[in-house]
Amino acid sequence: MAAEIAEQPSAWRNLLAARAACVEIGELIASRAPRFVQFVARGTSDHAALYAKYLVEIGLQIPAGMVSPSAVTVYGARPDLRDVLLIAVSQSGGSPDLVKSVEVGRAQGALTLAITNNESSALSDAAELHVDVMAGAEQSVAATKSYTSELLALYLVIAAWQGVDTSAVDALPDLGDEVLGSDGALAAAAQKYRYAQRLLTTGRGYSYPTAREAALKLMETSYLTAQAFSGADLLHGPLATVDPQVPVLAVVPGGRGGDAMAPVIARLVERGADIFGVGAASAVAELTGGVAIPDAPEELSPLLEIIPFQLMALHLSLARGENPDSPRGLRKVTETL
Repeated sequence: MAAEIAEQPSAWRNLLAARAACVEIGELIASRAPRFVQFVARGTSDHAALYAKYLVEIGLQIPAGMVSPSAVTVYGARPDLRDVLLIAVSQSGGSPDLVKSVEVGRAQGALTLAITNNESSALSDAAELHVDVMAGAEQSVAATKSYTSELLALYLVIAAWQGVDTSAVDALPDLGDEVLGSDGALAAAAQKYRYAQRLLTTGRGYSYPTAREAALKLMETSYLTAQAFSGADLLHGPLATVDPQVPVLAVVPGGRGGDAMAPVIARLVERGADIFGVGAASAVAELTGGVAIPDAPEELSPLLEIIPFQLMALHLSLARGENPDSPRGLRKVTETL
C-alpha cells in the first residue's frame, strides 16, 4: 500500500502521456450528444463515479445519476436508455453486476463506456468504449493509485467532451509529489487517533467523494467505524453525535466547496470537536490539526486531497498492529450480482 500510494504521480504522468485516447473518446461522446449520464460502480470506484457526476452536472449542466445495479441484476429492470451515456468504473473490470449492467444498458440503447485498470477485462469487452487508466498492477487490497487514476481519466474524458482547456492537469504529478512529503505529519496524526473506535469524515462539492473514500480506506484497513457525510447532511442530524471523543476528518480545499464548509466547521467547533483537516492552508490553520495541500483548480483538488487520507489509513493500520496490504476477510475483487 505504501509503494502504491507513492506511485500515484508516476501513474498520472503515464496517463497524461497517453491522454489522446481520453480526448478522442470525449469528442466522440460530444458528437453523440447524450441527454443524460448514468454511472455504475462499486466501492472505491463508486466514489470516482460520484466525482465524475459533479463534473458532468457542473461543467456540462447535464443531469447525471448513479445506477443501482440490483435493479437490473436482481429485479430484471430493462429501462429505456436511448440517448443516455452509461459509464462503468471499475479497477478490475471483473465485477459481474457491473458487466451485466453494461450489457443490458448497451442492449437498451445506451452509449457505454468502461473506465478500468484492466484493458482485457470482461467489463471493457462489454462496453462500446473503453479507457485504460494505466495505473499498473495494484497488489494491495485497498485501492489507492487506481482510484486517483480513475479520477484523472474521468476528468480528461469529460473535459474533452466539454471542450475546455486542460493544461492545469500537467502540474498535477509534481503537486502530488509535494503532497507525498506530508507523510511524517500523517504518521504522527495516526498515533494520535490509534485508539479511536469511531470517526466522521465530511466535505462538500467535488470533495464529498474524497470524504467518502477516506472513510472507506480507514474502515477497510483499520477496522474502525468511519461515517462519511456531506457537510450539508452533517448539519441535518448527525451533528448531534459529535463530541470531543469523536474525531472529524474534514476536507476544506480552496474554492466554493471549501467555502461552503465554513459554517459546518463553525458548528463542529461549537461542539468541541477534534477536527483534522486536509485542504487550503488558511482553512487548515484554524483546525485542531491537518495537512495543507498545494493550490489547484477545485475540480482537480480531489486527486491531491485524498493522498493524506490514504497515508493516514496506512499509518493508522500499522499503529493498530494490522496489515494494510491484506485486510481481514477482504479480497481485491468483490463478485456481487
